Amino acid sequence: MSEQRIILEMGTGNDLYGMDYTKAACRAVHDALHHSSIVMFQSLGIDHHQMRVEVTIAVQEPDAVDADAVARELPRGRAEVTVVQGGLNVHDEASGQTHVIASAAIAAMLDIDHDAWQLCQS
Repeated sequence: MSEQRIILEMGTGNDLYGMDYTKAACRAVHDALHHSSIVMFQSLGIDHHQMRVEVTIAVQEPDAVDADAVARELPRGRAEVTVVQGGLNVHDEASGQTHVIASAAIAAMLDIDHDAWQLCQS
């Protein structure tokens, strides 16, 4: 068996008025999750706890993100959250506000026994 990525979803999230990087990161995760529905677990009888979920969050201030709070946003699998430099801060001179934009990449990983699967031609 070898671990394979079975899905990759991306999303963005923001916090417009609080400079809350964790809130922006959680919203980015929600955005990514709303792009997918993994029905194969139920269809194939696979326990979703077997899935490892790699979450990468990009923000301008990585140390300001609570990675545990982000991990709790995932409804399935065993989450591993990494926060890196990226994202975007947009400063509004007129209001003095800085708007935070976070990016999220979510990769679902599953051990797959290649001998148990066979491609067939139709």
